[in-house]
This record gives sequence, structure tokens and C-alpha cells, in this order.
Amino acid sequence: MKKRKLTRLKGYDYSQTGYYFVTICTKDRKEWFGNIEQESMNSSRYGEVAHDFWVGIPTHFENVGIDEFSVMPNHIHGILIIAENMVGNAYMRSLQNRTKMLLSKIIQQYKASVTRKINSLEDSLHFGWQKSFYDHVIRNDRSLDNLRRYIINNPLKWELDIENRRNEADRLQQKTCKEYYKKIIEG
Repeated sequence: MKKRKLTRLKGYDYSQTGYYFVTICTKDRKEWFGNIEQESMNSSRYGEVAHDFWVGIPTHFENVGIDEFSVMPNHIHGILIIAENMVGNAYMRSLQNRTKMLLSKIIQQYKASVTRKINSLEDSLHFGWQKSFYDHVIRNDRSLDNLRRYIINNPLKWELDIENRRNEADRLQQKTCKEYYKKIIEG
């Protein structure tokens, strides 16, 4: 069995208080959520599902909030805020399995809920997500501002987006998403 590359920061506690930027892509970057027309996102009914479940994250996780986010044709960018929760965070820190940390649990539940809902619609053709997700721990206000601007302006720059399937050559030139997003984060 092929061992998956660990994408999280080694030794970092993803249940601790902080701001987290995440990107979640659909399987094969298929454009399930709508399309970009005149630099604006036009959501399909699947895109509306993805939007509504993202907005609902704080109702399912105590002390978790959402900041800026954008549902794009084949991915979602969002900033999640994990607020201090002494009991919950202490419990999460006590877990040894990194996949049980709060950020991963939030994304796992989000992806599962969206998948169930979309696949329950009568015209769905087996919606799916790419394995895992990209994350970045936001460490300062400059990075937070850069990421907020990137998320807000993402529909305006769809033609240049690394997640746009029409940019396959650009994606192949990037060694990792980490390199691509590093330029955005650092400004």
C-alpha cells in the first residue's frame, strides 16, 4: 500500500487557537460548483450546497468561526478560526493520531456532509473530493490580509488560478501548492 505524504506541519497542534487557511479541491478538479463569467462566480446548485455547508461549520464545532471564503468552480478557499476552548483543546492535544486534530476533523466532516448532500440529489453523478486538503497556519496580520485579498479576488483571477484545469502546464511547473501559496501569503 502506498504511503501518503504527510502534509501537515510536523509536531504542530491543529486544535490550538489560531487562523487557518485551507484549500479543498474536487476530485480531478472537476468543475462541480459552477463557473466564472465576467470575473464573477456563478454557483450551480452543488456550489450552493458547498457554500451553505461552509457557512454552517460554526454550528457544528463549538469555538470555530469562519472568516473570508470563496467557493470556486472546483475548489474552496477559506479561513477558519479556532478560538480558545480549554476543555476541547486539551482533549484534542491529548490525542496521538494527527488525523484526529480539530482542523482535520472540521474538513473531514465538511467534505463528508457536502458529498452526502450532493450525491443525494437525483441528478448527481457521484461527486467526490481530492484526497486531503492544503492548509497554512496564519501567523501574522500581513499574511492574513494577503490571504483575505487572494480569496476575495480569486474569481477575478480565475484564468491564472493554479486550480483551474486549463492551467495544467502552470500547475506542473509548480513543485507544490505550498510554493504557489507561499508567494500569495508573503505578498
